[in-house]
Amino acid sequence: MPPSDPETARWFAEEVQPHESELRAYLRARFSAHLDIDDLVQETYARLLQAREQAPLRSAKAYLFTTARNAAFDVFRRRKIVAIDGIAELELLPVLEERPGVAESVCHDQELQLLAEAIQALPERCRRVLTLRKLHGCSHREIAQQLGIAENTVNAQVAIGVLRIRDYLRAHGVPHRVT
Repeated sequence: MPPSDPETARWFAEEVQPHESELRAYLRARFSAHLDIDDLVQETYARLLQAREQAPLRSAKAYLFTTARNAAFDVFRRRKIVAIDGIAELELLPVLEERPGVAESVCHDQELQLLAEAIQALPERCRRVLTLRKLHGCSHREIAQQLGIAENTVNAQVAIGVLRIRDYLRAHGVPHRVT
C-alpha cells in the first residue's frame, strides 16, 4: 500500500528506504540493548512522513537519523521512573480506587471500537502486516517471509498504516495521546 500521494511514495522509496540498513546499524549500535529496533524504525518513518506533510525536507537522510535518535530519547523519557520521597509517610496518603470511572470506561470502549474500525478500513495487506507486527509481535523479517513480501514493503506498510489509523482516529474525534 503506497502512500496516497505518488510523489510521497517516490520520495520515500528514493530518499528514505535506501538508508534503512545504515539506520538500523546506527540504532543497533546505540540502543539495541534497550529498545525494539523495528518499532523505533517504524516510529521514525511515521514521524518523517508526518514532517514531510508539513513542509519539504532538505536532507531526508539527516532528518531520518536525527528523528530516529530523538524517537529513541523519547522512549527513554517515557520510561523514566521518578523516585518518591517520604516513603515512610505512605500510610498518610489518601487511598484512591484505581479502577476507571464509568465515563472513562465508556470512552475507552468507544476508542477501542474506533480503533477496530480504523484497522478494518485499511487495505488487506496493510491490515495483515500491522496485525502480525503489533498484535502478534512478529519481526519484520518473519512478516516478510510469511506474506512473501520484501522487508522494505513491511516497513512501508507499517509506517503508512500507523499514519492512516492516526488520521482515522483524529477524524473521528480521538485526540492524539503520548503514552
